[in-house]
Amino acid sequence: MVKVNGEMLDIAGMTLDVYLGTTDYDCRRIAVERNGEIVPKADYDRTLLSDGDSLEVVSFVGGG
Repeated sequence: MVKVNGEMLDIAGMTLDVYLGTTDYDCRRIAVERNGEIVPKADYDRTLLSDGDSLEVVSFVGGG
């Protein structure tokens, strides 16, 4: 199980880009932290999620 923004999900074994493809996140406007470290967008397809991982996905919203 992987904790994503506080919710436990059964996504171990997926790469980060595959997981994000199952969500409504706009990958152009997010940052992902895995186990306390920011994951570069160029590494999403090589980042394999493992049991016990913790992800924080943050969306950026413009406004004025």
